[in-house]
Amino acid sequence: MTGAVIGLVAGLGAVLVVAASTSARTSRPAVRAPVSGRLADVYVRAGLPPGSHRRIVAAVIGGGIAVFMLVGSVSGSPAIALAFGGFGAYAPVALVARRARLRTAERRELWPDVVDNLASAVRAGLSLPEALTQLGERGPAPLRAEFVAFGRDYAATGRFGDCLDRLKERLADPVGDRIVEALRLAREVGGSDLGRLLRSLSQFLRDDARTRAELVTRQGWTVNAARLALAAPWVVLALLSLRPETVAAYDSPQGVVVLAVGGAVSLLAYRLMLRIGRLPDDERVLR
Repeated sequence: MTGAVIGLVAGLGAVLVVAASTSARTSRPAVRAPVSGRLADVYVRAGLPPGSHRRIVAAVIGGGIAVFMLVGSVSGSPAIALAFGGFGAYAPVALVARRARLRTAERRELWPDVVDNLASAVRAGLSLPEALTQLGERGPAPLRAEFVAFGRDYAATGRFGDCLDRLKERLADPVGDRIVEALRLAREVGGSDLGRLLRSLSQFLRDDARTRAELVTRQGWTVNAARLALAAPWVVLALLSLRPETVAAYDSPQGVVVLAVGGAVSLLAYRLMLRIGRLPDDERVLR
């Protein structure tokens, strides 16, 4: 078992070295990773730079190996260590998804302020590019970086439509898509109702955020109870793995089948619980 642990430590070190060398290459301009649009949106919403999928893959491999080594060295059971290693490999993916959800919820509270600032700027006579650029200074702090980048793009190119497209990519948010397309339409065809449209949109977003916050609060205890019920059997297994007779039982073929079926059922139940308990999210139909 000692030789296996040493080998796994060496493998983990190699993975971390490769991940560090990959992330250190920042001399070239960042290029968006060739991943699906939905996955790229998750990266953007989580605040991760383009190309982060390589580091996430390295974290998945490193987390799985680290947990496998830890549980294997304590319990002495490869089967139990492999089961918990799967949870360790899934942990980085779950953390990225959770970070994306939290940042999206935070921005949902900020969009009404963004729309109010735009409406005030339009009412004061600023052009649409100027109204968007000033959000980099006066807008909500978590969203300023995207609008600062828009200001730089517009100052460099003067192409309003292309800069709006880049802004949509940086935001990766359905509400941001609607705001951007409303501004694009107002720029291309004109219209005197933009201020009224923005005020109506601001009120709608506030009502939606308030309703969603109430629903999340009410269902929070149910979701947390379901997660606790899901984790309880595996916590019991971790405690029982300290006993030699339990290790011997799970190292048998029947024990491996029990662990495999239990892991599959747990994963299925967790995904089903998330689908049932999750509130419907807006889709980026104006991507």
